[in-house]
Amino acid sequence: MSDLEDISQHVHDRISSLKRLLDLSLAELPQNKMKKLGQEIFAIETLLEEFEKCVDHQREQLRNLQELEESFQKDLADVSHMKDNIPAHMPKREGPAQTREPVMKQTEAAVLQPAQQEHVRKSSRSFIREMDFITVPEFDSIPQYMRGRVSYEQLNAAVQSINTAVTTKYRILHQAVRTLNNHSRKLQQRFKEQETKQTKGHFFVVEEDIREFNQMKVDKRFQGILNMLRHCQRLKELRGGGLTRYVLL
Repeated sequence: MSDLEDISQHVHDRISSLKRLLDLSLAELPQNKMKKLGQEIFAIETLLEEFEKCVDHQREQLRNLQELEESFQKDLADVSHMKDNIPAHMPKREGPAQTREPVMKQTEAAVLQPAQQEHVRKSSRSFIREMDFITVPEFDSIPQYMRGRVSYEQLNAAVQSINTAVTTKYRILHQAVRTLNNHSRKLQQRFKEQETKQTKGHFFVVEEDIREFNQMKVDKRFQGILNMLRHCQRLKELRGGGLTRYVLL
């Protein structure tokens, strides 16, 4: 802006000088004065061209600043939207896909010490698989007729409830019988009786487990949520013996 002001002031001074020369032109001027008048006019024309270039440059800078401001405002709006819409649950990293112990070669098994073998067994038994939370794109992919009035937060709250039931169930299953009270022993026995060949190596719960560990109503609305979780490939159903088993995928 200072360059533009300097040029403007310089042009103004030259025009003032030119006016004085024109005022003097009413009288007869010597040839050298007429020549100087022509030089002044030429100089002012040159300055006006520079002035126009400077104005164009300033316009370009103003346009760039306006575009930068628009981009900044858009980024600010996006950040504000993300701040106001942080999901209650974030997707977790995928855990180990298999819960079974790795198969070792006979030579490797022979070298492995008994204490190390016991550690491997305990580590495998202590792992409990949980269902990953539903992401926003996954939720948007669920057909509207299937979603009904269930919100994104409500769906992930159900995921959390199922994870609580799974974790509580398998902690009881992994405990030694002598460490359990009477109620937990009955639960452990029930869990074992509900297992089948199809559920071996998988984690599952039944409706009774969800009610037992969450005090939730397993009603028609919850059945609709289970359908959405099947659609998102979080679980599958296995039926048999009068039970529906919800197996985590």
